[in-house]
Amino acid sequence: MGALRAAISLGGALLLGTPLAAQVNYAAERAAIARYQDADQRLQDVGWQLARGNVGFCPRVVPSIGLQLQDMASYGAPAIARAALGLKGDFAVQTAARGSPAAASGAFTRNREITALDRLDPNIWAANGAMNWQRLVLAHDHVEAMLTEHGGIAVGFADGAEARVQPVEICATRFELLGEGKTAVADGARVVIGIDFPAFAYGEPEFAALVAHELAHNVLGHDAWLDTNGRSRKHVRRTEREADRLMPWLLANAGYDPAAAVNFMQQWGSKHDAGILKVRKHDGWDERAEFMAAELPLIREVMARDGKADWRAHFRREIVPGGGLAPDPKR
Repeated sequence: MGALRAAISLGGALLLGTPLAAQVNYAAERAAIARYQDADQRLQDVGWQLARGNVGFCPRVVPSIGLQLQDMASYGAPAIARAALGLKGDFAVQTAARGSPAAASGAFTRNREITALDRLDPNIWAANGAMNWQRLVLAHDHVEAMLTEHGGIAVGFADGAEARVQPVEICATRFELLGEGKTAVADGARVVIGIDFPAFAYGEPEFAALVAHELAHNVLGHDAWLDTNGRSRKHVRRTEREADRLMPWLLANAGYDPAAAVNFMQQWGSKHDAGILKVRKHDGWDERAEFMAAELPLIREVMARDGKADWRAHFRREIVPGGGLAPDPKR
């Protein structure tokens, strides 16, 4: 599912596979790609802030430099995408997350062509046709492996320059943008957000609240727990409630106002309560906002005392990580 770049193009050439260069509106293709990249930048900036800010409490951490790559093979018409961006090869910089080592280096500007990831040129991998996202996943896996094994990575660029970057630890989740749809899901290893999700139009703290909800599922181990205990309506509802309640904790550690979680739910729920938020696997949107608000006094108390909102020590679980459901305080 990662890096389904083919869906991002709004120009006819990439969608229809038009073979004639004279029929390609490259300005439109570049604009479509830029729109996607702008949204991905926002997701990576917020994801980095959440994953870095909560690193002291997550059950699993990984080294990262905050670099997101792009691969022309994942477009519907790789040759057109390559020409639109002025690339000779397939790999280039997609984003460098704000505040990350990649961004601090100043080397990873958008669309800068990449020819080496620690002596490996990812362009040598077979692409096997258009809309191939697997190669990009392989590239990100390779970067993470190099950071883990060597404590840093040297990235080579098509202009002959090289940047050496050392990582920092973050919570072990990747953030991925889909080129269409209103998806917002987590699978234990990734947070995946569709570019059409309404929260992209919200302020950054409220958008961060959406991302925090999905990150909460991952750091609390919900996907694995549901695999073990079954995905009954009752079980899913309790994991959703737990993710809702952890949202303000994650926001606080990332430097956002934890009340942004409540603001998000009020803004989103009041307009979409006939949709995803009203299914019986969730509480009503107004109840969800109340559960979030109920966490705020404790978060502020812990933050004032310790400087961090240690949810690992102070957050009440809805489930028992190694077992079933925790007692429901509403009963």
